[in-house]
Amino acid sequence: MSDNLRHFSYIPMNEKSHENTYADIIMPVPLRRLFTYEVPQTMVSMIAVGSRVLVQFGAKKFYSGIVATLHHTKPINYDTKPICQVVDSTPIILPAQLKLWQWISDYYICALGDVYRAALPSGLKLESESRLISNPEFVADTLFDEKTEMVLNFVEQQKSCTIAELSQHCAPHNPLPQLRSLIEQNAIFISEELRDAYKPKKEPFYSVNEQYSSEDGLCVIMDKLEKAPRQLDTFMLLMQKLGGAYGIAKGNKVGRSELATDDRVSFPALKAIADRGFINIEQLSISRLKSDFEECEPPHQLNSAQQSALDAIHEAWQTKQVSLLHGVTSSGKTEIYIHLINEALREGKQVLYLLPEIALSTQITNRLRRHFGNSMGIYHSKFSDAERVEIWNKQLSSEPYQVIVGVRSSVLLPFHNLGLIIVDEEHEQSYKQQDPAPRYHARDVATVLAGLFKAKVLLGSATPSMESYINAQQGKYGYASLTTRYADIEMPEIIPVDMREEHKQRMSVGIFSSKLKEAIDEALKNKEQVILFQNRRGFSPYIECNDCSWVPKCNNCDVSLTYHKSTSQLICHYCSYTMGVPKVCPECGQPHLSPHGFGTEKIEEQVKSAFPEARVVRMDLDTARSRKAYEQIIGDFEAYKYDILIGTQMISKGLDFEKVSIVGIMNADAMMNMPDFRALERSYQLIAQVSGRAGRHGKRGKVYIQTNDIESPLIANVVRDDFKANLLWQAAERQQYHYPPYYRLIYLTVKHRTEVINRNAALMLANDLRAIFGDRIMGPQAPMVNRISNYYLQRIVVKMERSASPSTIKNIIMDKVNNLIGDQQWRNVQVVVDVDPN
Repeated sequence: MSDNLRHFSYIPMNEKSHENTYADIIMPVPLRRLFTYEVPQTMVSMIAVGSRVLVQFGAKKFYSGIVATLHHTKPINYDTKPICQVVDSTPIILPAQLKLWQWISDYYICALGDVYRAALPSGLKLESESRLISNPEFVADTLFDEKTEMVLNFVEQQKSCTIAELSQHCAPHNPLPQLRSLIEQNAIFISEELRDAYKPKKEPFYSVNEQYSSEDGLCVIMDKLEKAPRQLDTFMLLMQKLGGAYGIAKGNKVGRSELATDDRVSFPALKAIADRGFINIEQLSISRLKSDFEECEPPHQLNSAQQSALDAIHEAWQTKQVSLLHGVTSSGKTEIYIHLINEALREGKQVLYLLPEIALSTQITNRLRRHFGNSMGIYHSKFSDAERVEIWNKQLSSEPYQVIVGVRSSVLLPFHNLGLIIVDEEHEQSYKQQDPAPRYHARDVATVLAGLFKAKVLLGSATPSMESYINAQQGKYGYASLTTRYADIEMPEIIPVDMREEHKQRMSVGIFSSKLKEAIDEALKNKEQVILFQNRRGFSPYIECNDCSWVPKCNNCDVSLTYHKSTSQLICHYCSYTMGVPKVCPECGQPHLSPHGFGTEKIEEQVKSAFPEARVVRMDLDTARSRKAYEQIIGDFEAYKYDILIGTQMISKGLDFEKVSIVGIMNADAMMNMPDFRALERSYQLIAQVSGRAGRHGKRGKVYIQTNDIESPLIANVVRDDFKANLLWQAAERQQYHYPPYYRLIYLTVKHRTEVINRNAALMLANDLRAIFGDRIMGPQAPMVNRISNYYLQRIVVKMERSASPSTIKNIIMDKVNNLIGDQQWRNVQVVVDVDPN
């Protein structure tokens, strides 16, 4: 960590100093450098490292940047612009955060501006927005064409609009050429307008007018309202809510939401009273954050296995910062987490509890709320931006949340006194940010963050990642295990089903094996619940013409379109391109188009057909896009409003349903055969995690794995619940072929809209790197999907020994990348760097 972690610093500034003061600013732009601005003398006493400042960037744009350093050294190669405004009186980025930002920037080879954009909620990022304004004095010399006339008319009608609004109005054609022409003729002007995305939530508050706040004054009001009984009754209720005469004399106020809980309060009557001057109504800012939990439950007593695991964690933490808790599904890991959180809170420390997905947060957060109440905050992307701004500001306040429960981005929140980080389901790939930069792994960033506070880290999983498990076995991490389920409930019975034999004997019913169908029938008779897992949404992966084998593909990406029957659409899951389902094949004109394969939507259709009495719900990205939708589905299934839950990997972990006795894994082969060096590791993890949803309370559950590869060693390891055997089998292959955790990987993805240019640029970059690193450079070669959003892709893989210096390697790589894109021949080529790809 220390190799890559640079310290931001500042020089105490004296307002009377004769030296000019300069600030190095982190700007929200993808450039790997800081930008130096001059601090006006009037602002020297106001500015601080970590605060936002408003600066002009380029000719016209304005952004809020973060002050990284303050100093007296004037840049020698350019003239500095002055800072326009100091936005914050106190820093909004704390010193530990700035250090973490720098580590992320160095380790993941990205700009500090990328980290800034990922870390801060949009409401804290001020920037100017280009607005189009019509010139009322403009007179055209010639007639405009139809498209230009459309652009001019729209801007004139709106008087002021953004380019995005204009583009939407003029769709499907691109209005920029016409707009450029109109700007050159001064028919339209461009103005920069500062945009503040955060708007505080406001609510009417009611108080008694100060001149009537004495007891005599209140008597005057009541006398005057005597002939308006509705108003008098409402005023008397208001007095109660304000705390009587004593509260009114103190100037107490009460919000509309609190008054609304009493059906007797009449808001029209309150307005009438205000119109008569007796009470005041003012709009005040209120928090969007919930704070309605008063009593907290103490932690439950640990059983002997849990206590032994807790003791092992404490012992490991005596000498190591990180410990791995390897506990089978339903073994009671969360209860250990709760005990550790309580210990940290008693020491006055803050806790960060990371979860891989929002879907996992619903049940866990409800459980944690019962223990930690108002001291706990939740942070994830499904919250509105305004809510995230308020959580950020609360974390900066003197009374921050002591426990933060959140997903990947929570590691970027400000903390004052962090003592513990828990990474639940640490193996999950959703901890790795894919796009855009920074492409960080939250588990690894959490470890660095903990080091900055000398805090402890606990990684928890029933199926740990190979990296974490080997670190524990080699003594780098501590290790504790839970090998049995809580209350000695048996692990589920794993039943592999040979789908080739099922089809051969004609025993299967649609996509259901005969064994799985019988099990579902039995579960439904017994009033039990069923989970069916398929890690692919939509109705089917593609449709095909039975006569000429034509398959519809995305216009922008080199992939087939997924068929969504419910909307009768074909959708690209990479760029969201959509088209209707053709009635006849456009190639041969025949109406013989049929779907192939199956996703969650097709399973839902066949379940409803095979089990017409069952209540069925589907949970995937199509049905659960919002936070409320997630919570609604999980809550309803938990309350036994549904018998069968069909879903993708979002249902595979952490969820605890009392009545689930059967789990069906509909197509294990799709996971096992992915062209990815982690495919078999991930397949084991997913199957084991989904299996863990069965039989968690009392009766032993059953899991049916439908596969065409019944002899696979992976299936045998799952049946035996032999995590270690599966890991050793995979570890031997990883070591042989130079893959993590034995080697470091860096992916370089070269992108360009022209295939030949892209291929040649990638070849040149690979050859330059190969001249230095030799056979540690693989490729370039096209990835499985070699065109996305009209960009052709070529991938170069860098494999480096663990003993090699990461910083040296990355510096060489970036020198070669910069040489490539600095060449006029390759000026429009893009190179995406992904360190430790997942």
